[in-house]
This record gives sequence, structure tokens and C-alpha cells, in this order.
Amino acid sequence: MAPVMAKASAWPAALLAAALAAAGPRPAAAAETPLTVMVFQGVQNLPLLAAQAQGLFAKRGLKVDIKIAPGSEELRNGLAQGRYQIVHTAVDNAVAMAEVAKVDIAVVLGGDDGFNHLFVQPEIRSYQDLRGKTMVVDAPDTAFALQLYKMLKLNGLQKGDYAVKPVGATFKRLAAMEQDKSAAAAILNPPFSIGARRAGLKDMGTAVAAVGPYLSTSGFVLRAWGAANADVLTRYIGAYVEGLRWALAPANKAAAVDLLAGWLKVAPDVAAECYAIAADPAHGMARDAKLDVAGFANVLKLRAEIEGQWGGSPPSPEKYLDLSYYRAAVSDQ
Repeated sequence: MAPVMAKASAWPAALLAAALAAAGPRPAAAAETPLTVMVFQGVQNLPLLAAQAQGLFAKRGLKVDIKIAPGSEELRNGLAQGRYQIVHTAVDNAVAMAEVAKVDIAVVLGGDDGFNHLFVQPEIRSYQDLRGKTMVVDAPDTAFALQLYKMLKLNGLQKGDYAVKPVGATFKRLAAMEQDKSAAAAILNPPFSIGARRAGLKDMGTAVAAVGPYLSTSGFVLRAWGAANADVLTRYIGAYVEGLRWALAPANKAAAVDLLAGWLKVAPDVAAECYAIAADPAHGMARDAKLDVAGFANVLKLRAEIEGQWGGSPPSPEKYLDLSYYRAAVSDQ
């Protein structure tokens, strides 16, 4: 007997057309919901990259466009003005939006403590050598700049004892230090902290060791957008968490390192060092991107101390949180 497909190919064209017509139209492919997400370049984006590379957003009907932030000002303004629907960055940027720009935001998931180190020029022998020197920061009044000021304060330097120069994102801060010896110090994180060390800049230690628990990377949205797009946001968080689980699974280590090497445009050994930092069970990325409430409380305490916000008495993190989307997302996994 001839194969069935051979029989079908012998049908008259008119009969085949009639059969297809009787079967009705083919269902259209489901449209993907577009999302534009802004992040800073760095190892902290591993969950996002993994979710994208593994098709976890597409599986949930999402089409995610990842944009790299040149600085926190564009990230915050772009979120407020609707150019980006979701951003991942230091949670203090969310607080600045709420308290300074008066934009109603909601922090919806966590991430990590920033993996921040203070780097100085090689001739700097102590904190006292930074007196009268220039500190390079992203923006002068948020996030890692406040960590830097606290580290300096703990070592006897007050505001006014040094100059502050805003230059933008971490890669720009490293470039400033490499190109200009007068750029004396900056807070850097991987892979740029690894590059700084290899370039001969001096590592003065971690920010967390100096200031205590710290919530850095978090995801946040405009509160109104989240309420209007709850299902989309829940699906996004579900993909993000699944991406993080995939990336941290030991069986996927080599693939995750390759992913970092390609996206960060670094050598494989640098990518491997980045991965080791991210995957560290004690100090790496929070499992399932769970939000560190104690770390967030310390961020608010730091802002109250350094910026004088709230008369020195910070509010509870709950003021800025909406973890309902996160709980819905992880309950399905």
C-alpha cells in the first residue's frame, strides 16, 4: 500500500482546496505582549538574560526588549514617562522617585545586595588620602553614592571634605577612573570591579561590610501600571524567577557563564568569576529573587542619615512595596 502522504499529494487541487476550506481557517498565532525593560549593565541581570535566552518570556506570551541605562536619571525619567514599563536597579532609585520626584512606584521583587566594592587610585593608601579628592558617582543623591558617603563618613570624611562628580553608570565610573587620575574613588560592581582590580586600581572592601545589609537590585514599576497590567506583570515575574532558577542550577553553570560572557562582552574567565559571585549561596543573588526587607530597611535608614530625609526617621519598606504580583507568580511554580 502506498504511504498516506503519497495519496494526499495525488489529490486534485480543487478537492484539496475544498478539504482545507471545510476545515476552516487556521488559528492565528497568539500576539505577544511587548514590554520594554531598562537595567544597568552587570552580572545582576543574569535572571533576565536567562529568561530571555531560554524562551521563558515567550512561553508566557511576552516580548521583552532590554535597554541598558546610561544613568539613573534616564532610568527614572523613562519609567515615569512610560518609555519603560519595568526597571531593575538599586531600590534607592525607587525611593528617590517616590520621595523626591513624587512618582507613585511599587517595588515588586528583589535581587541582590549590589556586590559593591569601593575602588580607589593605586596611590591612595588610606581614606584620609581621599580628603580634597574627587569621588565619581552615578547621580549624587541616590543609591551607591549614599553608600560611598557613608563609607567615607565612617572613616572620618564628611561631605565637603571631598568633591563629587556625577558621570553615570558603573562602566562610565570605571572609565573615568582609568582615564583620569583625578577621579580618585568610585563604587563598582561586577564585571567592572573585576576589571578595576585587574587594571591595578585598589580595592578598599565591600560596601555591605561597611554599611550592613543592603537591598540593591530590585524590580519596580509605576503603581498604576502594575494595577492595570497585573496579569502581564505576574507572568513577567514568573519568567524572571524561572530564569534565575535555571541560571543557578549547577547543571547549567557552563551555559550561564557563556551567556554572561556574550552579553557582558567579557573574557570567559571574567564571566566565570562573575557567575561565582552571583551564585554564591551566602552572598549571591537572592533565591527566587525574594526581596530582602531588612536590607531595604537599611537603605531607608541610610537615606535618612545621609540625605536628612523624613527628619531622620525613615518609613517602613511596606510604603513602597506591592509583593502581590510576586506571590502570585511564585505560587504557580
